Amino acid sequence: MRGVLIFLILVIGVILFSQVGHCYGQLKVGFYHGKCGEKNVEKVIYDVVQQKIASDPDTVSDLVRLSFHDCFVRGCDASILLDGENAEQKAPINQGLGGIKTVNDIKIAVEKECPGVVSCADVLVIGARASIALAGGKWYDVETGRRDGRISLKSEAQANIPPPEMPIPKAIELFAKKGLNKDDFVVLLGGHTVGTAHCHSFKKRLYNFHNTGKPDQTINQSLLQLLRKTCPINTQTDNETFLDQTPNSHFKIDNDYYKQILSYNGILEIDQNMALSPLTRGLVKGLAYNPTHFLDLFGPAMVKMARIGVLTGCHGEIRKTCGSVN
Repeated sequence: MRGVLIFLILVIGVILFSQVGHCYGQLKVGFYHGKCGEKNVEKVIYDVVQQKIASDPDTVSDLVRLSFHDCFVRGCDASILLDGENAEQKAPINQGLGGIKTVNDIKIAVEKECPGVVSCADVLVIGARASIALAGGKWYDVETGRRDGRISLKSEAQANIPPPEMPIPKAIELFAKKGLNKDDFVVLLGGHTVGTAHCHSFKKRLYNFHNTGKPDQTINQSLLQLLRKTCPINTQTDNETFLDQTPNSHFKIDNDYYKQILSYNGILEIDQNMALSPLTRGLVKGLAYNPTHFLDLFGPAMVKMARIGVLTGCHGEIRKTCGSVN
């Protein structure tokens, strides 16, 4: 009888262990291989992103920035995609953030080919990789296997996403809390090589910098005049300008952004200060002077960021639509 009892305990233990082991997964390259029959979901996503970029080149910056804004709040769980009056999308720091509809459209295409299998979080990560490669960046392998979160709060977005005026030491400290080092910070901000910034994010630099009644003295005078035309002092129109002021480079993943901030042509305060701070200036120079260095580092930095706080296994869910929980 005692032997039977021990045997039953062992059997129950094995069952429980197997259930726990089944619940807790991990990210890996090629997670969806074989899970959708013969369908290659990464190729499906790539094709949709290619179509989107053809009609709107801003798709590149939208997907890169959306990934950053998602991963820095509750980890890379697609919480940025959830709708709601108090959701992350409604935070002031996310004003003007694009790409939500693009990811929703990609998800629809994926659901047609492989329903209920691919998370919105992975759709975003794979989509960002596709956009980077299509814009001139280097192809890199993405880790997949994320699940989607169920909570999205604008207060958490406001507290976790670095604002444009954040001092460099504070920004490095914030990145460190996410498991990212100083090099990662400098490389990931290189995502500003594509896309635009709205007046609300830099207008204070043009007229009344830190309540001095004067413009930021670190802005190149030619750029200052250009930005003042874009963002007149007495208008609330929230116009936008390219973050990388290099002609013909606005939609390309390249190192021109670093050259621009070394020439005092940074649009955002944090961009310009990154080129001035002794903590980061050397790294900026290295990326500006070597045209392939940034391309080599950007993909791996995106992979590292995409590991922040992920949900795998039985945690989270696979959303049918990215804007709402199941």
